[in-house]
Amino acid sequence: MHTSKKHRQALSLVDRLRKYTFEDAVSLLMDVPKAKFDETVEIAVRLGVDPRHADQMVRGTVSLPHGTGRTVRVAVFAKGDKEKEALEAGADVAGAEDLVERVQGGFLDFDKSVATPDMMGLVGRLGKILGPRGLMPNAKLGTVTFEVATAVRELKAGKIDFRVEKNGIVHAPMGKVSFAKEKIIANVSAFLDQVQRLKPQTSKGAYIRGVAMSTTMGPGVKIDPLLVKDLKAYLV
Repeated sequence: MHTSKKHRQALSLVDRLRKYTFEDAVSLLMDVPKAKFDETVEIAVRLGVDPRHADQMVRGTVSLPHGTGRTVRVAVFAKGDKEKEALEAGADVAGAEDLVERVQGGFLDFDKSVATPDMMGLVGRLGKILGPRGLMPNAKLGTVTFEVATAVRELKAGKIDFRVEKNGIVHAPMGKVSFAKEKIIANVSAFLDQVQRLKPQTSKGAYIRGVAMSTTMGPGVKIDPLLVKDLKAYLV
């Protein structure tokens, strides 16, 4: 497989047999040769769960204290005062039947969506369009709510949602390589704290079994999962 010179240099800096501390892993990710854009720092966590069982599905949201570094475009399905409230809170687009029709017509220029409960009858028609893209409003994730202003502000500020994949791994963005190291670690701390809070009662043995971090174009760096407890000091 063809790899770039930068990628080979990055690989040479990572000890594949070593499990790093969070601080050393983030420092290493910041030191590897960079791409020409501000790469995303990502985390992958292997959990001791079997997502095939409904009672072991891990899914939730967390507000990263320093955001993701991404500009999040938010669409809100609401009408009347709630539509106005959403736009005043910073929604990129808001509407009722008109917005539903636009999405049916191919409009998908948004990263997250929020809907008031009274709109879900209409929004439900968009399930085949929004569902596969992870854009469907969901009450469990706080995106089906009459508190649209709060929902919009949280999404804009860096609230993310996550769910365990069928192989037991949770992925999430933790910021950009341009962030200060302390901000990345604070985000990681908030994320892993929330993941631990969501531990299913039926999960047996070790819950967090593996942790790795990487940048968009860089190699993965393994982290000692036993050190997750030490992140409490970074909780904001």
